[in-house]
Amino acid sequence: MGGAAGLLATAGLAAQADAPLAPGELRAGDLLVTGGVLWDGTGEGARPNPGIHIRNGTILSVGGRTEWAVPDGPPGRSTGAGGVRRLVLPDDAFVLPGLIDLHAHYAVDFFGEGRVDEYTVNPVLFLANGITTTFPAGEVDPETAREGRRRIAAGEIPGPRIYASGPYWGTARPGWDDAAMTPDSVRAEARAWAERGVRGFKAKGLGPDQLKALVQVAHEHGLTVTGHLGSGFRRSVNPREAILLGIDRVEHFLGGDALPLDRPAYTSLEALDLDDPATAEAIRRQARLFVEQGTYFDATLTAYGYYADREPAVFEHWEDPASFLTSYARSVVEARLPREPVEQFRRIYYLKRHTVKAFVDAGGADLLTTGTDHPSWGEFWSGFGIHRELHAMVLAGLSQETALRAATANAARALNAGDRLGTVEPGRWADLYVVRGNPLRAITDTREGLWVVRAGTVHEPAALMDSVRGRMGPASEAEADWWKGDVRLGGDR
Repeated sequence: MGGAAGLLATAGLAAQADAPLAPGELRAGDLLVTGGVLWDGTGEGARPNPGIHIRNGTILSVGGRTEWAVPDGPPGRSTGAGGVRRLVLPDDAFVLPGLIDLHAHYAVDFFGEGRVDEYTVNPVLFLANGITTTFPAGEVDPETAREGRRRIAAGEIPGPRIYASGPYWGTARPGWDDAAMTPDSVRAEARAWAERGVRGFKAKGLGPDQLKALVQVAHEHGLTVTGHLGSGFRRSVNPREAILLGIDRVEHFLGGDALPLDRPAYTSLEALDLDDPATAEAIRRQARLFVEQGTYFDATLTAYGYYADREPAVFEHWEDPASFLTSYARSVVEARLPREPVEQFRRIYYLKRHTVKAFVDAGGADLLTTGTDHPSWGEFWSGFGIHRELHAMVLAGLSQETALRAATANAARALNAGDRLGTVEPGRWADLYVVRGNPLRAITDTREGLWVVRAGTVHEPAALMDSVRGRMGPASEAEADWWKGDVRLGGDR
């Protein structure tokens, strides 16, 4: 429900803000979701939807009254007697918690001249794909990101809940002065960002003493730290060391002894011999360390595939990405295509499937999360990436339910938000994704979105997408410089 109707619905909910959250009678502004099948993310499997009662953007009850399980009209949404909103689902609808992307880039780079953060079209595309919560994992332009979050909160544009990450911590941040960023400097700046309301930090190119300081401040403020780490080569931090320093989540690869200290991580990754018993044991040993320490692993399986041969089954398009570009931006993007695949990343893409399966086999299923990590150049959009990530997990040998839990309950806990997000239970925020089909049988059914409910407001994915077609990128050459990070923001982006 977008535009004026969405705002009216929000206002109706706000009017009930002081009412007690007690199950029972329906009130004006409540939302009742009936019909279809429910997978609530708690591990209990799917069952006929017993009726989901939502008030003030919060799930009040699931199956509160027996008659609520029976749809009382044709499929669709309506407002009935007493101002109660109803979403009646068809028989082949499947309800699951809203999806969570923990490496959700809002960055684009159409000219090859540096990234910029885009917060007009990207938020809508994330939401249209059932993603109700994102963590950007490093913001190129924190002020643009802050304004984007304000616009979403004010109802000016629809979008997911965004857990702000602030700037990158380390050499990935343009202008980062490594010598000046002593542990004390890191602590001081991290406290300042915590006071500004960020919800977590992303380390990339940070030394061990700096990382220790960042983790310390984050935990003082109830925040999490994730990291794009290295092998330990040239003062980088191996994930094994980072885990022992208290990092909450690790991006991309497991690390440990499989990545020796005498060479860069990517060099070791592409050369890993998974048939070698010593290598296989090193991977298992590192996976067990994650499990023992309760550290989450954001595998980003597909991130390298965008730069490789783009495996057709995973990287096919079910929506035309060019349709979201302005005419001018489309001409710029198409002039730079096709992109040549990077052989190193092709090997890493397929190797990562084996390591994520090893992680789950070592007991890490409850610590696996989803992150897409795709700054877009206009050929693929970040918002669609969650479906590719889930598909790649299943192709790696994980069960459909394991993949779905990575994108819901696990990701919520990894954000320290497991008490409000990730499952469909009373007291959780009312974030739902409704698809046609059954992702527990065919994971690609997550692409078949029918409805997205974000904090009790109902949206149609198709309408959301249509609302931003032709709006991404500069409209003319006169606007181009805003979209060039090296020009507008400076630095090597």
